[in-house]
Amino acid sequence: MRRIQQGFSLVELMIVVAIIGILAAIAIPNFITMQLKAKRAEVPGNVDGIKTAEIAYDAAFDGFIPATVYPGAIGKAQTPWVVADSGGFGTIGWAPDGAVRGQYLVALQDNSVGVPGFLVTGNCDVDGDTDPATYTATDELNALLTTANTIY
Repeated sequence: MRRIQQGFSLVELMIVVAIIGILAAIAIPNFITMQLKAKRAEVPGNVDGIKTAEIAYDAAFDGFIPATVYPGAIGKAQTPWVVADSGGFGTIGWAPDGAVRGQYLVALQDNSVGVPGFLVTGNCDVDGDTDPATYTATDELNALLTTANTIY
């Protein structure tokens, strides 16, 4: 007479745990990378917004305005944006919707055909490794990542 087996054997349970462990080892680094990319995604949007504000300012007042580096420090945490201290960004009429993870700068320079233009730079260090990701835009080009795609 054969006994009816109920439940799972220890070997079967160990195989399931090993498979779950392998899947977690693959998924967790990918999840962390996606989080860093999502946090970094704020910067190109803000760089393009600053570019648009500079172009609008030029249309209204026939000139571009430089804006000093603001805020002063970057890191993993968000920094509040204070319009009164924003070093020229208030003059062009641009401010982000809340705190930022990036640091922004507008420098005046001639464009590719020698006409006065500007360069917007946005830096962020959302992983806290002191190696910032940098986006730039000009009056002719939209935001472009100028560092390696693996730098956050």
